[in-house]
Amino acid sequence: MVKDDIINLVHKRVGFARNEAAHAVEVLFDTIKLRLMSGEDVNIVGFGKFCLRNKKERIGRNPKTGQEFTISARRVLTFKPSKNLKEMVNQK
Repeated sequence: MVKDDIINLVHKRVGFARNEAAHAVEVLFDTIKLRLMSGEDVNIVGFGKFCLRNKKERIGRNPKTGQEFTISARRVLTFKPSKNLKEMVNQK
């Protein structure tokens, strides 16, 4: 599924005009991005939580040559699905 598929679903299910649905989806994604960029977690009840984690600088190794190098400190984005989402995905 791509963003255009989401826009089409919002258009069909909610009844928005296609350009209104596209605008609503863009606003949602932009809001999530802005909150994450500011360092906040985004928790969507019943869906999951997007979190930023700080990773420390560490030593890595090239598996082909064995040469060591430094992996810089960085922030990584993680997603933790809600209990409800996990249950829904695991139902058969």
